[in-house]
Amino acid sequence: MTVTATQGSASLAKMLSILELFTEAEPVWSTADILEALETSRSTGYRYIKTLHEAGLLDAVYSGQYTLGPRIIEMDLQMRLTDPLLLASHGVLEDLVDKIGHSALLCTAFRDSVLCVGECRAPQGPANRFSRGQRRPLFQGAISKVILAHLPHHRLKAIYPRQRTEIENAGLGDSWSSFRANLGKIKKDGYALTVGEFNPGVIGVAAPILTDQKTALGSVGVAWDEKQRRDVDVEHAVLAIKQAATTISERLLEKQRS
Repeated sequence: MTVTATQGSASLAKMLSILELFTEAEPVWSTADILEALETSRSTGYRYIKTLHEAGLLDAVYSGQYTLGPRIIEMDLQMRLTDPLLLASHGVLEDLVDKIGHSALLCTAFRDSVLCVGECRAPQGPANRFSRGQRRPLFQGAISKVILAHLPHHRLKAIYPRQRTEIENAGLGDSWSSFRANLGKIKKDGYALTVGEFNPGVIGVAAPILTDQKTALGSVGVAWDEKQRRDVDVEHAVLAIKQAATTISERLLEKQRS
C-alpha cells in the first residue's frame, strides 16, 4: 500500500470515528467538542463534519450542534428488509416464544462484542432487557459465550492476549489452554447456559447460528428469571433453542446455495 493510500485510509477512519462519539448519554455534540475530541486541525475537522452532514450521517439540530443523521434511519430500514440473518429468522423467533413463553433474541458478533439484531418479545416480557442495536461484552452471557466458542481459531488467538483479564474475570479460564477447554465444552454441547451474569437469578440459554464451516454467524437466545418462572423446563428450552438456531443456519445455507 502506498503512503498516500495509507494516509487516505487513516483519514477515512478518523472521519468515521466522529460517529462513535454519539451515544444515548451524549446524543448531541457541538462543533467545538467534536474538533477537540478528534485532536486534528480545525480545517480538517470542519471538512469531516461537512462531509458527514452532506451524506446524511450527521444532522444539524441547532447552530453548531449535531446529532446522528436521517440517513442512518434509512439504512436501518434497508437492513431490516434485506439483512440475510434477520430474514432467515422470520417466524423462528416467534415460534420460540410460543414454545418457551419468553422473549427471544437474535445476535451477531461485532468487534469484540455481541450486537442484538432482532428480537421477539413475549406478551409479559420485560421491555428493558437486551434489544436491537444494543451491545454486550463478548465474554458475558449465554448469547455471547456461544458465539465466542464458535469463532475461528485465528480470531480467538488474536482476542486472548488482548483481553486476557476480561476472559479470566468472566470465568472462561486463566490460561490459553483453560480458555480453549471451556470454549470446547460449549462447542461440544452445542449451547451455552448461564445464570445471573447480568441480572441475579436470570437464566440465559443460547445456541449458535453456524456457517458451512461451523463458525458462528450469530446466536439465538432466551432468558428468564428462575424465581418468577419455576415452570420452565430447561431441557425443553435448550432443545427448542438449538432447533431454532439450526433452522436459521439451514435457511442461510440454502440461500447461499441458490
